[in-house]
Amino acid sequence: MSSSQQQDNKHDRAGDAIHDKRIRSFVLRQGRMTGAQQRGINDFLPRYGLSLDEGRIDPAGVFGRQAPLVVEVGFGMGNSLLEQLQAMPDHDFIGIEVHLPGVGKLLCEAGDLNLDNLRVYRDDAVEVLNQCLPDESIDLFQLFFPDPWPKKKHHKRRIVQPPFVETVRKKLKIGGRFHLATDWEAYAEHMRDVMNAAPGYANTAELGQDFVPRPASRPLTKFEKRGEKLGHGVWDLIYQRNN
Repeated sequence: MSSSQQQDNKHDRAGDAIHDKRIRSFVLRQGRMTGAQQRGINDFLPRYGLSLDEGRIDPAGVFGRQAPLVVEVGFGMGNSLLEQLQAMPDHDFIGIEVHLPGVGKLLCEAGDLNLDNLRVYRDDAVEVLNQCLPDESIDLFQLFFPDPWPKKKHHKRRIVQPPFVETVRKKLKIGGRFHLATDWEAYAEHMRDVMNAAPGYANTAELGQDFVPRPASRPLTKFEKRGEKLGHGVWDLIYQRNN
C-alpha cells in the first residue's frame, strides 16, 4: 500500500470516529469556584455524590426508603431544585449537572440544611440514564430551561430529540411524567413536535392546548420573575407515559 493510500485510510478512520462520536447537548465550561462551592464538593460530595462507575443503582437502596423519585437534568446553580427538596421531603431527588460550580453550590446548601433526599451525578445525563437508572424507576423527570441552541446549524445539539425522549420514556414508570420548560418559544414548539411524535406519551394539557400552566411543583426562578416583568414568555409541557 502506498503512503498516500495509507494517509487516505487514516483520514477515513478519523472521519468515522468523528461521526461515531455522539453529539452532546452541552459545552463543558470551566467556571471559577467560590469558597462555598468548593466546600460543597469537599465536604458533601462523599455524602450526596453518585458516579457512572457505580453502575446500575437501586434508588430505594441509595436513599434507604421507598419514595417517589424525581430526576432533574441540568439543574444549573440548583436554586429551584433546592426549593423542591425542602418543599417535597416525601420525595427523593436525583440531580444531574456537568458544571462543577453549580454542583458545589447545591451540595453546600443541601448539606448545610442536612437534607437527606438528594443525590447528584456530575456526568452526562444520557450516560447516567443508560448506565445507572433502572427502567420504570422514575415518577417525575424534569428538564427545565435547557440550552435552546437557537442557531439552525446547532439544532442538532438540542437535548430534546427522539432518541433522548425514548430513553426517558423507558426510565419513567407507567403513569410517570416528563416535565419540560423553556423560555424560547421556537424551542417550545420543537419540544412539542418531538413529544407529540414520540410513542408512549400523552400530553396532559387541556384538550386543544399544547402547553400547561406552570405547576406549583416547579419553583418560579428569579430569572423567570424578571422575564415576566419584561413580557417574556415561559412554556411548560407535561407528558405522561402511558405504555
